[in-house]
Amino acid sequence: MENTKYRDSVFVDLFMKDIHAKENFLSLYNALHDSDLKLSEVSMESEIIDQTLYHTYYNDVSFKINGKLIVLVEHQSTINENMPLRFLDYVVRLYEKIVPKEDRYKTNLVHIPTPEFYVFYNGTAPYPDIKTLRLSDAYIKEQAKPQLDLTVDVYNIASPHPEKSLTILDKCAILKQYCEFVEKVRELKDEASVNPITDAISYCIENNILREYLKRKSTEVNNLLVANYDYETDIRVHAEEAYAKGNTEGENRRARETALRMLKRGRLSVEEIAEYSGLTIEEVTGLQKGLQS
Repeated sequence: MENTKYRDSVFVDLFMKDIHAKENFLSLYNALHDSDLKLSEVSMESEIIDQTLYHTYYNDVSFKINGKLIVLVEHQSTINENMPLRFLDYVVRLYEKIVPKEDRYKTNLVHIPTPEFYVFYNGTAPYPDIKTLRLSDAYIKEQAKPQLDLTVDVYNIASPHPEKSLTILDKCAILKQYCEFVEKVRELKDEASVNPITDAISYCIENNILREYLKRKSTEVNNLLVANYDYETDIRVHAEEAYAKGNTEGENRRARETALRMLKRGRLSVEEIAEYSGLTIEEVTGLQKGLQS
């Protein structure tokens, strides 16, 4: 059972749900590992957190490769520095699913798939080409050798990057075309096109950008983008309204309602919701616990 509150994206559809998702993801995997694996040579299983057990946890894209690797990928247009902590949540839930409970009490070593964590960023704000985020960077008390750490490689795939001679986009054609499609949508929106999404789909089909995918799923893609666009607009409008309010009882109530709407949609971190709503992190955390109880 999927979490109906979670809005899928074109990225998730391309690399996790489409009929060619395994092929697309393997292309991405090969680009990350500088390998040339063929679909016929590997065993690939999608790994999704069970939404019937964990309503507030979901990951964008994850596959188990040959039973040895579990690769988790997130796509973001706004960088979240807390991704190591979020990935820690994700991988723990996935291991609970993968490893039978009784195996954890065996005396012999139980082998588990090796995890890898990636974020692909295509926002408009400046960001390094590649950056590694570490869970240990968030520790209040710094440790020379952290006993627990988790690293996330963040790739800036926003185009154009003319200064790069060889990038992840050069190695993964489907990811490059996805970026070109997103860029065309943004360009047409900036130009105040009447139908920017529809026009971008037509342009990309004509110019052989995600052509087969867009011809097959143009209506679905349009609906996904419209839904996500409306969602972001709704978030911004309510956030601006909440921020403009003071600290009176009625204004605080409206801010809490805004934060609750954001929490239920599950797309922003506690810190982002606190910033947008005007509440404190502690207040947002309290609301989140109330939803989970």
